[in-house]
Amino acid sequence: MEVNLVTEAFKFMLLGMGVVFSFLVILIFVLKAQTALITKYFPEKEKNIANKPQKSAASNDSAKTAAIIAAVQHHKNLKG
Repeated sequence: MEVNLVTEAFKFMLLGMGVVFSFLVILIFVLKAQTALITKYFPEKEKNIANKPQKSAASNDSAKTAAIIAAVQHHKNLKG
């Protein structure tokens, strides 16, 4: 009785790939179920954004620009 090794290898390849694919599909469903349970029993607390004063973008940009200019001048002074 002769066994074709290529056919047997192909069967093992399909079996292995099928097991891995099945595991990944099951993993996706388990993670989705876990997410649904966590969000149901532990919802995120809403933050009150209206109560906090917001900084203007212009003052933030000018502070960044000033910091960059100071860093460049400091670096130039170190080189001499």
